[in-house]
Order: sequence, then structure tokens, then C-alpha cells
Amino acid sequence: MLTFTEQAQERVRSFIQQDGGGGGVALRVVVAPGSPLAPRYELTLVDDWEKTAEDVVLDGGGFNVFVDRDSAEKLEGARVDWVEGMEGGGFKVENPNFKPLGSEPLTGPLAERISQVIDTQINPSIASHGGRVALVDVRDSIAYVELSGGCQGCGMAAVTLKQGIERMILQQIPEITEIVDATDHASGTNPYFDQEK
Repeated sequence: MLTFTEQAQERVRSFIQQDGGGGGVALRVVVAPGSPLAPRYELTLVDDWEKTAEDVVLDGGGFNVFVDRDSAEKLEGARVDWVEGMEGGGFKVENPNFKPLGSEPLTGPLAERISQVIDTQINPSIASHGGRVALVDVRDSIAYVELSGGCQGCGMAAVTLKQGIERMILQQIPEITEIVDATDHASGTNPYFDQEK
């Protein structure tokens, strides 16, 4: 089931102590709704009375952990760690049940066909705006793409995706039913092409 590293255990016990508790305080762990490929985890201190009949109760290493049944299935074999970074520390959940996008090399004829459509038809048409598209992953019948250059952060990226990229790929590759934009648009530095340049 879910385990905690020594650092994570120490940090949780410290938070419980700061909360004025010892007995009577537990940690609730939830896999929050969102992308099934990049789940978000919520770890919060709760009072023991907040435990529900559906919760799975675990020993985290000197403290109780409450996990709802849906989250428990998704956390099987996961490990919670505490990591320090330049902006402070935080909990990190390492979960073998979820593979991040692009974590495995793109192989196979389907990925090759999608890449060919992107390289020969899509990228040449958006190059005039300084944009570029790359295939990141293919799972089931869904292709995940990443936009860069002038397309990253552009207000028209959703339109480009639906009316251009998705239309071209779906027309030529019927095995694909959906194109998902996996771009971090918030970090785009030059999101719109300036024709005067």
C-alpha cells in the first residue's frame, strides 16, 4: 500500500505536533480529480472524528493515515517523500501507477504516422508564426502533443489545436480519436508572432 520515507514521517509528525495534536490528529491523503496521467495529491491534517466508514486506515509511522477507497486503489505501491528545494520543502508522491507523458520512447507505426503528419503538414503551416508541434505520447486512441515557439502561450492555441492540428491528424489517422494539448502555456516567453519583426 502507501508508504512514507523517514523524512516524510518526521515532517508529518512535526506538523501534527505544531497543530497541537498527538493523538486525535491524522493525515488524509487524496488523489484529487484531474488528469489521469499527472495526478494531483492532497495531504492534509484532519481530526480523527473526520474518518468516514469508507476510509482505509493505514499506519504512516507513528500517525494514522486516512485514504478514501478510490484513492487507495490509485496509491497502491506509492511512496511519500519529503524533498527540499530552492523554494522550500514539500511532499513528493512517487506513484508507479501513473507514467508521466513522454516517459517512454515513442515507437511503433502509429506514432510514426502521427509524427509524419506533424512534420510534413502541420509544422510547415505554423512555422510562419514561429510555432512548432511535437508528438509527446500516444496512449490508447489519444495523441498528446506539445506546442512550442509562437504557439506556446498564444491565446489562439486552442483554436489552432482544434481546427488545425486535430483536424489534420484525425482525417488521416482514423485510429486516433482525440488530440490533447500537453503544453505548459504559462511558461511561454514569446506567445504571439509579431509580423513587424
